[in-house]
Amino acid sequence: MKVFGFAGWSGSGKTTLLKQLIPILVDRDLKVSTLKHAHHKFDVDKPGKDSYEHREAGASEVMIASGNRWALMHELRDEKEPSLKELIPHMTPVDILLIEGFKKEGHQKLEIYRSSLGKRMLHKDDPNIIAIATDVTTDETLATSSLPILDLNDIETIADFICKICGFDDSIRKAAD
Repeated sequence: MKVFGFAGWSGSGKTTLLKQLIPILVDRDLKVSTLKHAHHKFDVDKPGKDSYEHREAGASEVMIASGNRWALMHELRDEKEPSLKELIPHMTPVDILLIEGFKKEGHQKLEIYRSSLGKRMLHKDDPNIIAIATDVTTDETLATSSLPILDLNDIETIADFICKICGFDDSIRKAAD
């Protein structure tokens, strides 16, 4: 299973890019999954639901299943937050696992950069960032970077880049046919 990530500050467009990129990769006959990091407390459950009540009662894990989907919720309680390396084995193997966030982890990443956010670029401190996708064309920082610069609005080219990096060159050719 290939793993490829997207790093950028909040508001840079990581989720928007993934929403546009996933259907393109699926159309290229790739099986795609995603794993997203959340910096804040989140809950996929609601108070009053049985599964929520099970967790509140102290269950370590609660799985809820139907004819359409299943979800496993694992309560960390006093455990430390798991690393990406610890989480990936919980995923069903697919062709490519797209990682949103986890910017301090050691997988290959595409930096999503918008100068309008006024934040520093990440690639200078992260050797695992292998390219930059941006919506700006004139930026001194970008001009001095040796990394490939991709147009954030050209999703097909970003898909081509990821397919090539991950060794799915046949998917690039198939999509062009």
